[in-house]
Amino acid sequence: MLFAPGLSGTEVVLTQRAANMRSHAGQVAFPGGKIDRTDTGPADAALREAEEEIGLDRCKVTPIGFLDAYLTGTGYRVVPLIARIDPDHALTLNPAEVTAAFEVPLTFLMEPANHMLKSRAFNGRNHAYYEMPFDGFRIWGVTAGIIRGLYERIYR
Repeated sequence: MLFAPGLSGTEVVLTQRAANMRSHAGQVAFPGGKIDRTDTGPADAALREAEEEIGLDRCKVTPIGFLDAYLTGTGYRVVPLIARIDPDHALTLNPAEVTAAFEVPLTFLMEPANHMLKSRAFNGRNHAYYEMPFDGFRIWGVTAGIIRGLYERIYR
């Protein structure tokens, strides 16, 4: 979870994954991905992936810490890194991985009225998830769940 100073205060950088991706094609996500053998840990993986996906220079990022691990319904363990991005950062999208990068005000994401609880059937079972529509983007699933976890940690 990358925080950038913006006109409306602190903003969170999100991406829309490319339509040709093997998993979660077209979905909104945080920059990041799986840990490779060459990574020294989750922070190194997050910084490497952000560089690969959106061209974010590591020198412009100051890691702050980690949120609680998030376990997905499909068995993945996601370790979200919280980091501050220098105001003069620049992004260069890798079109093979992302079609858009955008910033969402943290105040919007921390407003419980924007956390719509939904459910859908998947593999014969009903699954509950959060959805946070923003400016034509559909933030939902794991991304919205991580945001909701941050909200609950701060405000509950």
